[in-house]
Amino acid sequence: MSFIKTDDNINLFYESTGKGDPIIFVHEFAGDYRSWAPQVNYFSRFHQCITYCARGYYPSDVPQNEDQYSQKRAWQDIISVMDNLEIDKAHIVGLSMGGFATLHLGINAPDRVSSLVIAGCGYGAIPLDKIDFNKEADFSNVSFETAENIRNKGMKKVGSEYALGPSRVQFEVKDPNGWQLFHDQLIEHDPVGSANTLLGVQNKRPNLYKLEKEISSINAPTLIINGDEDDMCLEVGLFLKRTIKTSGLLIVPKTGHTINLEEPAIFNNHLLEFYSRINASTWNERDERAHIIKV
Repeated sequence: MSFIKTDDNINLFYESTGKGDPIIFVHEFAGDYRSWAPQVNYFSRFHQCITYCARGYYPSDVPQNEDQYSQKRAWQDIISVMDNLEIDKAHIVGLSMGGFATLHLGINAPDRVSSLVIAGCGYGAIPLDKIDFNKEADFSNVSFETAENIRNKGMKKVGSEYALGPSRVQFEVKDPNGWQLFHDQLIEHDPVGSANTLLGVQNKRPNLYKLEKEISSINAPTLIINGDEDDMCLEVGLFLKRTIKTSGLLIVPKTGHTINLEEPAIFNNHLLEFYSRINASTWNERDERAHIIKV
């Protein structure tokens, strides 16, 4: 097993496969480094592919203190992986929780990214004109209640329920065997690490709509990917597309949240085209003529 150490002394497990321009894959809450197997199997033919387990996900360290988990730590851990592997710049691909970390990395360390792929990102983000205290509390309560259920009932029960959420059933319907593997890996996760991730990262991360100015500063080539049945993330995908001037938006039909596993061929093909256009210098800012003029 291979490990790197973060600047706050946490050991993160990683795997590196292939050679070439590096791609770092950042997993979602319900996944881990294994969740990127369809992408590593393909892109390691052309790239150095790096996957890792976030803090709280065995065999990485599982800090017992909730304060050692945060959105800031999530993107800084990507930097720690890069620094330890002596990578100056990399293509970053993140799904859901990993998509949030990828987005924040693009905001805070633009000199370290060659491109960003932000997939299934947006759960809990509320448009500013729709914010009220009840709605903000709803998302906080979900994270808190799920964390408490994990602590009291265990990952086997809660993970099995989580794997069949409204934006996960699409995966089970399309690919029962693939979904079963996803489910079996999810329920293996450490309950302390999963609960602390919910409370420290997901529960406390800032509303993306309040970061519009910061998000608009991103100038790296960016591909945003959403499933059309991932209702909690669709509107956020449109918001990100309209805010990041160098972005493109892919909406995959009849697809839920776990896009890279549910539709690996579509996901891989669009990443390949994305990287090809970057290499050809044809992935540019949105043409000003494409903007609607507001009167």
